[in-house]
Amino acid sequence: MSNAARKQATEAPPMPGEEGPSPVMKPVPRITIHAFCEYPETGSAIQRAGEDRRLAKAHLTVHMGGIKAAVEQYQTNGTPNLILVETKLGGSELFVDLAALAEVCDAGTKVVVVGHLNDVSVYREMIRQGVNEYLVTPLQPMQIIEAVSRLYADPDAPPIGRSIAFMGAKGGTGSSTIAHNVGWCISTRMQEDVIITDLDLPFGTAGLDFNQDPAQGIADALTSPERLDDVLLDRLLVKCSNHLSLFAAPAVLDRDFDMDSEAYESVLEIVRETVPCVVVDLPHVWSSWTKKLLLSADDIVITATPDLASLRNTKNIIDLARQTRANDGMPHVVINQVGVPKRPEIPVKDFAEAIGVEPTLVLPFNPGLFGTASNNGQMLEELDPKGKTTEGLRFLAKQLCGRQPLPAKANSSIFPFLKRLSRKG
Repeated sequence: MSNAARKQATEAPPMPGEEGPSPVMKPVPRITIHAFCEYPETGSAIQRAGEDRRLAKAHLTVHMGGIKAAVEQYQTNGTPNLILVETKLGGSELFVDLAALAEVCDAGTKVVVVGHLNDVSVYREMIRQGVNEYLVTPLQPMQIIEAVSRLYADPDAPPIGRSIAFMGAKGGTGSSTIAHNVGWCISTRMQEDVIITDLDLPFGTAGLDFNQDPAQGIADALTSPERLDDVLLDRLLVKCSNHLSLFAAPAVLDRDFDMDSEAYESVLEIVRETVPCVVVDLPHVWSSWTKKLLLSADDIVITATPDLASLRNTKNIIDLARQTRANDGMPHVVINQVGVPKRPEIPVKDFAEAIGVEPTLVLPFNPGLFGTASNNGQMLEELDPKGKTTEGLRFLAKQLCGRQPLPAKANSSIFPFLKRLSRKG
């Protein structure tokens, strides 16, 4: 790895609008939200929040007029699941208006007040009178999203795991290899439970990369997502290590895999309730379900090679993400297979300038390492734990998880090869 590439791999700046990994929140269920604002700026912030992936199932409408407009509307109409009302009032006038709103609200309707007074006593009195949340302007979309998410999160439900979607800019970029090795790194170096889901049902390579040949896998869950529970999931997963499990693809061609996007969403929601991290290995196809899973992930990793087709496709994905994920950081870009002998390549600097994003990681062409790992069913870190490629993958894992890897444990066995042989057996 060149000095310039190494710098990109170890000193990549935070993505625009992102200080660390995106916050993990459960998607808000199918609810109706009405907002009544006093100022256009507040309405704009709420509207941007409504376009977020985490509120994709909710139906949001924004009105002007504040609390008085809400009271007037609900005198003759039923109230939605959630009302957001902005007020510039304080003191007794504010609580008179809230009392009027309470009189026209149906049972079960939640109310969030957006105010301009940063006063603890006002907040406490609102909560005492039944207001569900109080937000102070100026508002950012993520404040609204987090507030709504908290209102509809089941306090007894398990926390939801981070989903990391990996997709190649084109076929053959090595996206699956990167996904599997990053998942391995998170599980071994960060001691975090990880499930790798291989969604390339006819051609997936996760089973080969981990030297596994499971009789069942993710296709069984996708064909009957309503049957999937913790017991069935445990039976379908293949345990590769203490912290890593594999939801393998069948990799057969005698079956048709025509599941709709809701089946994929349903299965992944259940998987995310069982572990802190889910690696979603997406095939290089563009359909309604791949687009939905890619754009709804907490983090996106695009693997590209330094050629024109990869550049065009990477830019298209980034432009789509920028348009539809305004409240998330930009996708991470991995430029793989840099330095193939005699192959004309787009320089990394020019590639980055064209897509408008600095690569998180640049990996040199290393056919010996990657080929040996693939043929042996091993991870790159098992073969070359101190190499530059492995170091770069650990850096990517750290960026995705926001945590430093733990130091590697010394191998105390006098027969280290036995571990590999037992794994193959």
